[in-house]
Amino acid sequence: MHKLHDQDAPRADTITFDDFLKIDVRVGTIVRAESFPEARKPAYKLTIDFGPAIGTKRSSAQITTHYRLEDLIGRQVAAVVNFPPRQIGPFMSEVLTLGFPDEGGEVVLIGPSVGVPNGGQLY
Repeated sequence: MHKLHDQDAPRADTITFDDFLKIDVRVGTIVRAESFPEARKPAYKLTIDFGPAIGTKRSSAQITTHYRLEDLIGRQVAAVVNFPPRQIGPFMSEVLTLGFPDEGGEVVLIGPSVGVPNGGQLY
């Protein structure tokens, strides 16, 4: 997870609905969570199941402030699944797990409030 924006950032440029459709945001269930001591900033390595069409993907997420490894297993999260993979130290992050900043700028994960099938697309 990357801190791309903060709460004081200006609103992004207006886009078209077709632009929105280019971003493939899916829901998945965290099936494995590991520490990532090699990361420059505290982070976890997540393995997320996005269902049969997409499969299992990995993500680096800077979520150590609010989440313990053992509490992440089984949690559903939203992620962008169509960015190119990104090398983060020795780890290849395949999806961007999404969250919002809390008052201190620390990441709070977003996901459905009720369980949904893995692989569901945001609309």
